[in-house]
Amino acid sequence: MLGNIGPMQLLIIFLIVLLIFGTKKLRNVGGDLGSAIRDFRKGMSNNEDEHHDDKDDSSEKSTSSESDDDSGKSKS
Repeated sequence: MLGNIGPMQLLIIFLIVLLIFGTKKLRNVGGDLGSAIRDFRKGMSNNEDEHHDDKDDSSEKSTSSESDDDSGKSKS
């Protein structure tokens, strides 16, 4: 059913939506949607940065704890 929608049908749908909601309302919805997508991407990139930082911190801690263990042990 939806596979046969062409550019003319999309234009008609857009015009109907424009008549129902008006340009001001559509502009507000578009701006809200754009800021939501921007915030989502920002959150995802911050999450990836934190994930990489956690990996780096855990590998540094394991290396430093191994060197502390070696220096603290007395050899017999």
